[in-house]
Amino acid sequence: MDAIPHLLARANENGNCTQATCPVEYSIYGYRPNLGSVIFFLALFAISGAVYVWQGVKTRTKFFTGAMVIGSLSEVMGYVAKILLWQDPFSDTGFKMSVVLLTFAPAFYAAGIYYTLKHICLTFGADFSRLRPALYTQIFITCDVLSIALQAAGGAIASISATDSLLKVGDNVMITGLATQVFTLVIFGILTADYGFAIYRNRAHLNPLTAELRQSRQFKLFLGALWVAYFGILIRCSYRVAELAGGWANNPILREQYLFICLDGMAVAIAALVLNIWHPGFCFPKEHQNPEVTSEKLRSASGGGVEAQV
Repeated sequence: MDAIPHLLARANENGNCTQATCPVEYSIYGYRPNLGSVIFFLALFAISGAVYVWQGVKTRTKFFTGAMVIGSLSEVMGYVAKILLWQDPFSDTGFKMSVVLLTFAPAFYAAGIYYTLKHICLTFGADFSRLRPALYTQIFITCDVLSIALQAAGGAIASISATDSLLKVGDNVMITGLATQVFTLVIFGILTADYGFAIYRNRAHLNPLTAELRQSRQFKLFLGALWVAYFGILIRCSYRVAELAGGWANNPILREQYLFICLDGMAVAIAALVLNIWHPGFCFPKEHQNPEVTSEKLRSASGGGVEAQV
């Protein structure tokens, strides 16, 4: 949460404006947040997070639950900040909280999505994947952390700089961090799609130990929900890059409330809700699965003669 320190300070284009002295159009966002939409999203993420806690206890999916609950909590606190901005569009505290919390929250949802690919590989067959299943989690979670580190570095550079050129460098590094998050999501999507095609080509040789699960309606709906959640987070992160790339002064993307509601609030809400409804814990109740053991069982069941066409 230490990211964006200077950007937040520098972004205070409110100057000495207050509600009593300036119209709302002079605030950073240029509008007073719609209270109805703010309360709607606050309640939705609070309920979603509570449901994730219950589902996590029931299914014992510790990592996935932790990621989704932190993401939900960040969204809730971000919308609390939006209420502060509704009360006072010039609130420095409300602005800083909303930017930090609503920027970081999707990274936790993305981490939960990344984690599921390992178990999907174990379900269909680890031999069909270009990477060992555990590597998906390790690589993409690491990239998530890297993107946050870049945002923090950009904020630090800008906060100690004394010239406009260094200020620009700091802002650019932070935007690079956000772009890294989008790039990571795109690569994840490509690898997931590639694995899907490999599964299709080898559909006659899939893991026989999970045939019943794979054929279940619940599992198929979960796979669809995972793609919906993935695209929701991707859309939201792409929007955030475009938003921040335009700067803070007179940024038309930043000052359009309907864009924020649709491409940020609604996109993340859909991602959170579909994975509430089709929770992976009901498909993968055991988090600690061993890829090598699963692959060995698959080879034994198939007589050791299956080669994946990846």
